[in-house]
Amino acid sequence: MTILDTLQAEQVHPARSGPRPMTPEDLWALPRVGAPAPAPDGSGCVVPVTVYDFDKNAGRTRLWWVPLDGEPRALTTDDPSAGEPALSPDGRRLAFTRKVGGRAQVHVLPLEGGEAECVTDLPLGAFDPRWLPDGRGLVFGAMLIKGHLTPEATKAAVARRDADPVQAHVTEERFYRYWDTWLTTGEVPHLFHLDLASRTLRDLTPAADGWFEWMEPAGQFDIAPDGGEVAWSAFEFDHAANLIRSRVWTVPVAGGEPKPLPVPAAHDDVKPRYSPDGRSIVFGRQLDPYFYADRVRLMRFDRATGALAELTGDWTHSPSRWLFTPDGALVVEAEDRARTGLFRIAGAAAPQRIALGGSIAGTRFAGGRLWFTSQTLAEPAELCTCAPDGAGMRRVSHFTRDVAARFATGEVRELTFEGAYGEAVQMWLVLPPGYVEGSKPPLVHVIHGGPHATSADGFHGRWNAQLFAAPGYVVALVNFQGSTSWGQDFAQRIQGAWADRPFTDVMKATDLLVERGLVDGTRMAAAGGSYGGYMAAWIAGHTDRFRCIVNHAGVADLLQQYASDVTQGRGQSAGGEAWDGLDRMERWSPVRFAEGFVTPMLVIHGERDYRVPVGHGLQIYGILKAKGVPARLVYFPDENHWVLKPHNALLWNREVHAWLERWLAPDKHA
Repeated sequence: MTILDTLQAEQVHPARSGPRPMTPEDLWALPRVGAPAPAPDGSGCVVPVTVYDFDKNAGRTRLWWVPLDGEPRALTTDDPSAGEPALSPDGRRLAFTRKVGGRAQVHVLPLEGGEAECVTDLPLGAFDPRWLPDGRGLVFGAMLIKGHLTPEATKAAVARRDADPVQAHVTEERFYRYWDTWLTTGEVPHLFHLDLASRTLRDLTPAADGWFEWMEPAGQFDIAPDGGEVAWSAFEFDHAANLIRSRVWTVPVAGGEPKPLPVPAAHDDVKPRYSPDGRSIVFGRQLDPYFYADRVRLMRFDRATGALAELTGDWTHSPSRWLFTPDGALVVEAEDRARTGLFRIAGAAAPQRIALGGSIAGTRFAGGRLWFTSQTLAEPAELCTCAPDGAGMRRVSHFTRDVAARFATGEVRELTFEGAYGEAVQMWLVLPPGYVEGSKPPLVHVIHGGPHATSADGFHGRWNAQLFAAPGYVVALVNFQGSTSWGQDFAQRIQGAWADRPFTDVMKATDLLVERGLVDGTRMAAAGGSYGGYMAAWIAGHTDRFRCIVNHAGVADLLQQYASDVTQGRGQSAGGEAWDGLDRMERWSPVRFAEGFVTPMLVIHGERDYRVPVGHGLQIYGILKAKGVPARLVYFPDENHWVLKPHNALLWNREVHAWLERWLAPDKHA
């Protein structure tokens, strides 16, 4: 098949008609459907659904019961928010978290009638409640402060800290802040057991001093089928190796000393899961401490013998979620060619694909069925279900239907082309609603972050390709070399030369679209966030073919990334360290090529962005203004690496689209 044939033939999602193009208000009016918590008998599930309240400038999450057949009904009010649902083993009670006094606390709701009861009162809140198999109690996570290892002591410490006029952060740690939070205040997660009959609360990990998964603490622990043990993964800092690592621990529910799994050390061991017979624990393992996208291998630990075996062998996919079915097989979520699919692993057989298409997430098993959410570049996430072999897949919720009916969507195509050095590279093409063949609309590249991530077949809640296409643009999402879901080599080959292959891949995609007459080569823009912002800045220094650029939270100077929250692996990705190989690091820093900056640029950054500190945005904006290049700065003092508050998000979208319209208008000369 030739490239031209590929461009014309590979329609993935058809256009959908509607009364008008999509707007930013539509995107933020769409309900966001979360991960399901199915009933044990498979009759339905509880699902969190978030809507955005512009009066309160925040999201509000409500829990809904969605039957396998029938209409959903609300289980909680929309104020305050509720989340993290977990149904009891008999399906008669629902545990969940709801904010009380600004802190999330665990509640229990009888589904046959009655009011939800708050069953915890912890000074820093609680998260991720799970039922013990006999339904008599719960295990959940909660934060305490180091050195104050009881709820009462932590409560007193928090009160003293809040009243202290000095709010300075003092540390000698390498890892001292994360995402938008300082880690110097001493909060660490503990696991608690709550007996519901006596209301006795016990700390299962009283000496804990590590972290759970930082951005997503839920899902990091599991309870043995007999209810006698809990396994969890926690991060720690290895001072001898000067590295952050994680490993799996276990502790008896009845009380005892927590112990790490007696297995050879690795970089990261995460998300332990007990087999249905309780004989083994399966967890994910990464080996390379300097490459955050290192392939995850699934490992099985035999609890009786201590034997450790790898289950995924030379499988090139990297699992992100795994769960057991009652027959002892594993169902795995994994990226595959810019989609997230389901795979089954049974015995020594190679993983078998169950379902692929769009982006699947939050998979659970109950009542002989798999439950999950599914979304595409054309449709927002909804709840779906299928048999364990993937048969009979169907959608069982329609929370987004009414809002989605307000707007049209464009056709989505999938293309494969020859990238840098001859490799095959994939990209999505989202056409504007009402697109006419041969019309040559303007082109907008939307470049994903990471760089070890992917532009997925999913309905992004912020960088939404349909919203970018709505004004009449063709949107290209290139999964350049360095992207995930094409195997370890494809992702890792850009290390030490961050911009080389990705820049060439994006430029070759641009050439192809212009040559084939799909876009107007005189009206093009490039936009990206994080690493995508880095690439936008790199483009600015190496070509003048784009009319404008949007740079959100982009890396401008690789040396400045030593102010980032996680510096582990920076030297490997950048090609050198500040003390050894600075010339190589500077070789791939966009600001070193400011001589080429001539393209108008919109620069967006948040003050609380610790992943790409705000100095990057201010630096590149300052260079552009000093040089006399048209530039505009949008600075959010209350946002982090992402723009999450509804009013800020609307401003973000309006600024981005106004910038594109300003420079891509037909009468604007290049």
